[in-house]
Amino acid sequence: MEIGNPGEQRDRLLALVLAGPKVATTGLLEEYEEEGEAVEHVGERLVLLDSDGRDSGEIEITRVAVVAWSMVTWEHARSEGEGDASLEEWREGHRRHWHDRQITDETLMVCLGFRLLLQA
Repeated sequence: MEIGNPGEQRDRLLALVLAGPKVATTGLLEEYEEEGEAVEHVGERLVLLDSDGRDSGEIEITRVAVVAWSMVTWEHARSEGEGDASLEEWREGHRRHWHDRQITDETLMVCLGFRLLLQA
């Protein structure tokens, strides 16, 4: 699993996973479909890759929900561990991340919860 874009963003997000506060992430369902990838399932174990494609750890998926953008909860957003002070702040940051996409209230999001199993 690659969290975020390679470089500073991935390094920062990976550090949050390895340190403990980041126990969730969010993706666009349309990106899964474009890449021909299946949505993760509860119990699935994934290797975390750094920006250079090296193994940095292993996580286990604990929660999967495909929901509309407008239905993403503050509980999920807060569990991403990135320091957002509100759901609106989380939304603004994610809109910036997906600046090249049209995000509407109906856009389907893949909300994943996970736990860290191993650090490389």
